[in-house]
Amino acid sequence: MTDALELDALWEDFHHVVNMTSAELASWLRVRDSREEVEPLPDEAGSPTGQHVLSILQKRRMDLTGDDLRVMRRVVDTVTTQADLENEPESEDTRRRHRLMTIGHDPLKPQP
Repeated sequence: MTDALELDALWEDFHHVVNMTSAELASWLRVRDSREEVEPLPDEAGSPTGQHVLSILQKRRMDLTGDDLRVMRRVVDTVTTQADLENEPESEDTRRRHRLMTIGHDPLKPQP
């Protein structure tokens, strides 16, 4: 189990790396999943992790589950690792940006 200090740190880290609002993330997930042949229902668009991040963004800290904490740790680790990559070709940089956006981090969005 996570103690209060660890939970506070994780909450802060998660909300620092997830710099898209829930509305921005929901919109991005719908855009990423839209195709001519099949378009999912708006509430079902995106990867399971993207949907879980969206769910976490809509929760209060006291309502987090163990599964939420696991996803939050994974998202923080992924964004921290991927966001630091530099000197990539532009096409790979665009793919990396889009992958990060599916979990709520837009590398081109200015930091507060």
